[in-house]
Amino acid sequence: MARGDVEPNPDATRLADFAHPRETFELHGHRDAEAAVLDAWSHGKMHHAWLITGPKGIGKATLAYRMARFLLTFPEFEPDHEDLSVSEENSVARMVTALSHPDLFVLRRPYDEKTKKHKANIPVDEVRKVGGFFSTHASMGGWRVVIVDSADELNPSAANALLKMLEEPPAKTILLLVSHSPGRLLPTIRSRCRKLTLNPLGAEDIAAVLAANDQQVSAKDAAAVALLAEGSAGEALSLAAGGGLELYGRIEGVLGSLPNPDVQTLHALADTVAKRGADDTWRAAQDMVIRWCGRVARTLATGETAPDIIVGEGTRVLALSAGGSPAAWAEAWAQLAQDFAKADGLNMDRKHAFLDAVFRLQALARVKAA
Repeated sequence: MARGDVEPNPDATRLADFAHPRETFELHGHRDAEAAVLDAWSHGKMHHAWLITGPKGIGKATLAYRMARFLLTFPEFEPDHEDLSVSEENSVARMVTALSHPDLFVLRRPYDEKTKKHKANIPVDEVRKVGGFFSTHASMGGWRVVIVDSADELNPSAANALLKMLEEPPAKTILLLVSHSPGRLLPTIRSRCRKLTLNPLGAEDIAAVLAANDQQVSAKDAAAVALLAEGSAGEALSLAAGGGLELYGRIEGVLGSLPNPDVQTLHALADTVAKRGADDTWRAAQDMVIRWCGRVARTLATGETAPDIIVGEGTRVLALSAGGSPAAWAEAWAQLAQDFAKADGLNMDRKHAFLDAVFRLQALARVKAA
């Protein structure tokens, strides 16, 4: 499958140059969720709306497009299907990949030609287009499928408009709602959907995703990437392709030496993550610092040694956290995300923002040391 976007405008859900979920024909993990869909289909009990939930990047949209291809290919029950796979060479599959199937509608954030950016959310006008889609009969005589990617991005008016469609859906219509944070959706939207909860992927599935996307990493590094990505295939691909494991090694080297990090090493790291134009590195560094703090907080809460991403990391975290305040580290965990968001929103100096985050954690480590 070619990895260029088939659309004239960029797709906000595409991850770098990797295959888009609609171009992905292998579903790694999530066998129970797939089996639940197949069971409903084979017994003629397909719910009209499915809410596909779970952490970002674990394959929710991939499952949604997999379901769409299957339903549009097999409108009626046929025995002997073991999963929802459809051949990449199938004519329906080709149309889904090209977004040219007349019975498929994908609802997502629109692209603004003037600003050359995607809208911040899905406006109500986009949802009204779904109404037009529903007003016609299925062109190919089977199902009509709507994928909402993601439902979290619906603005309030759009969410209410979609709710009305969920209340009175046309016959032979399936709505597939992708959601990273279902708790933020309207309770009435959640109540009208059958929920499919996807769990973070294991190390073997992450390794398979990396291999399928031509990321050549050792088994040891693949396991480390899986831990760092916390089961997110999308995050694992970004880390493997962008030198994320090396960056985390440098960050952990500084944080693991708290409360007395080497000043020269710290400033060299801050210069790297704050480098002008290195937006991906900056975002990755923020996430890594936050996750590292979370590992300390969890260690304090459970008393268990965290698994190593970098050799010896779990032991260093355990030693650093011994005698510390679980509440204080948990508060810092939450506060770091707010601080980084504020720094980005106000366009603050990135190096200062990064150093401030490290100094916050250093203060906690000093309390423990004292």
